[in-house]
Amino acid sequence: MSSSVPSSDAGKGQPDPRRPRPRIETLADLIFGLSLSIGSLALLTSAPENSAEINNHILAFIFTFLILITAWLIYTTYMSVLPIETRAVTFLNIILLLSVALIPYLLNAVEVPNSGITSNKVQEIQDYSSQLFAIDLSGILLILAAFAHVLSIEENRLVPQETIRLFKNGRNRMAILAALMAVTIAPQFWELRLYDVPLRLYMWYIPLVSYWVGRALRPETRTYRLV
Repeated sequence: MSSSVPSSDAGKGQPDPRRPRPRIETLADLIFGLSLSIGSLALLTSAPENSAEINNHILAFIFTFLILITAWLIYTTYMSVLPIETRAVTFLNIILLLSVALIPYLLNAVEVPNSGITSNKVQEIQDYSSQLFAIDLSGILLILAAFAHVLSIEENRLVPQETIRLFKNGRNRMAILAALMAVTIAPQFWELRLYDVPLRLYMWYIPLVSYWVGRALRPETRTYRLV
């Protein structure tokens, strides 16, 4: 689900009192933007030694960009209609933004190894960093699933009745993806390799494929608009 959502009272010319405060939106946009910037700056600090490293660094940045922009699209959709004054939602917002801020650092430790240490130590650091990233990504998906759950509760009346199923499906999908990312923490997903790349790294693409393929084939399942 994505896209910017107009106020539910837009047709009446009245502002929606549930609309998040602008400063919260500004803070979230700032953190997402800084995370993207940090991801690119991290690559600048590591001079490539050959063309293969350049390609690897570009692919690493593209992956970081896609993870962050996908999370931002979903997050901004939910925040457009989700009241943030409640203590639980505020707390989840803080945890989510902290998790987003950690993404570039964790991915950089996985994709750009320190050339000044032994290969065994590099593997150990990459394994540990990738485990932390799997936990981080799982947490982000779980929090987004929690936001979707709040929106899907009929008694809350946060979205029209006919769109509740959309958020329930989104909640279920992200909960499953969160569980799948949590499973990849297991050491076996680093030890098993395909084309000399740990299976764990391939698994991280599943949430991206789920979102963007779904958006291309069935945009109504990833897009929420009030008319």
